[in-house]
Amino acid sequence: MKRQKLQELQVAALENGTVIDHIPSSKLFHVVHLLRLEEMTSAITIGYNLKSAKMGTKAIIKVSDKFFTDEELNRLALVTPNVTLCIIRNYEVVEKKQVRLPQDIENLVKCSNPKCITNNEPMHTRFTVVDAEAGIIKCRYCNHEEEFDRIKLL
Repeated sequence: MKRQKLQELQVAALENGTVIDHIPSSKLFHVVHLLRLEEMTSAITIGYNLKSAKMGTKAIIKVSDKFFTDEELNRLALVTPNVTLCIIRNYEVVEKKQVRLPQDIENLVKCSNPKCITNNEPMHTRFTVVDAEAGIIKCRYCNHEEEFDRIKLL
């Protein structure tokens, strides 16, 4: 039992802030860039290639005194749609939820169709999720489909 407790403490405890858990290790640095963590001044702890019973290996990010907005979480869901988000206050988890991909994605993804109106006029992009499991979204203006692995975020 003592060994299990030690393994669980691979990453330091957080007093207040957000824990992003169950990030695929291969996506960690994309998530760091996507959430602009390199621009933050608060303490950030990153665990990389940690053992996971469900995933084999995973990554985890702990950000002190930061509570992400819905827009930031929507961006995160486009890259890692099944991460777990824990809100921590006074060293206690006060909220735990799965980040889920929204059905409608506005002004987050660039359409790769060069003829799309969003690439030729100053306007917001709008996509609809066609197949969340397969990772496919469709532009609402030109109906061009994009795969999650190939999208370009704005």
